[in-house]
Amino acid sequence: MLYAVVSEFIATGQPVSSRTLSRKYGFDFSAATIRNVMADLEDGGYLAQPHTSAGRIPTESAFRLFIDALMRVRQLTREEAGRIHDLFGERKGPDWLREAGRVLSELAGTAAVLVRSRAETRTLLKMQFIPTRPGELLSVIVFSDGTVENRFIELEATLGNDELSRLHNLLDDVVSGRTLSQLRDDLAAELTQGRDELRQLQSLGVSLIRAALAGADRRLDIVIEGRSKLLDRAEGEDTGRLRELLAALESREHLIELLDRIMHSQRVQVFLGEETRDTVGYPLSIVAAPWGPGDNPGGAIGVIGPTRMDYPFVVPLVGATAEAMSDALLRKRGAAADEAAEGDPETPSSVGGSAPDHDPG
Repeated sequence: MLYAVVSEFIATGQPVSSRTLSRKYGFDFSAATIRNVMADLEDGGYLAQPHTSAGRIPTESAFRLFIDALMRVRQLTREEAGRIHDLFGERKGPDWLREAGRVLSELAGTAAVLVRSRAETRTLLKMQFIPTRPGELLSVIVFSDGTVENRFIELEATLGNDELSRLHNLLDDVVSGRTLSQLRDDLAAELTQGRDELRQLQSLGVSLIRAALAGADRRLDIVIEGRSKLLDRAEGEDTGRLRELLAALESREHLIELLDRIMHSQRVQVFLGEETRDTVGYPLSIVAAPWGPGDNPGGAIGVIGPTRMDYPFVVPLVGATAEAMSDALLRKRGAAADEAAEGDPETPSSVGGSAPDHDPG
């Protein structure tokens, strides 16, 4: 009976009466028995009655029990699965995360949120330093997910082309599969070994990588798509609560804290209403999952909405999207590895990723 009440409330948003349960869900009980069971569920904290003459609505405890033990997820339609597959099968540009958010928001009918892990924790494919003017280099960092970031580095002395060429040869042997921090630490650990010339190159590599790390954005990249859909679903809320909702969306640090936890989980996570208030500052429900291959999460993707959300559809939708993103990342990593094996990365003016901080002149 609780399953029926939650399902009906998700579908209609209206209080559920004993008559609706009897007529629509075919319970072979008398109306009095149904009312008694609903009263027991209300006493147990699973149902609430907005008005004395109204039916019952499920509480967050009911939604939690529904999600954890009662819910029967539905399969995505061929059209829905096809949209997800087509998106990640064809997306090549640097804005693929934002496009993923748009598609998920459209399919779920509410706002979508995505985060990508910090640059310092993403594994590398290639790293190169390009002279721009005396005393300055442009570091070109190619990550294993196919994205490229460019950062300017100030130097005390100008490096010659021969010295940079030897450094690139050294880095080509050790960069792939490491993070920036791991690469810096590994080179630093090897400084006491080898010939003087090798130690000089390693020391140069450590200093340049340390400079690149200093210019890295330490925050998670976060994208929110479909805010208007979320506000539409909040229709009827008072003005004060809508202000809180907008403030929660703008205060991205709080969302990042929650999504960072999801990013290091192993499956789709559901946080209901009041469960997010302490972290986010507003009782939003969030359904999200990590994406990225193996033990190297690329980020997290999910949807934000009211407690009344179509969980039997949203949970598998988010899971399928995260899985498609992980598969796409593996393909991008393989393609980027093939390109790197054939030659140097593209010049900074032709690659995606972060824009330079300033014009080198």
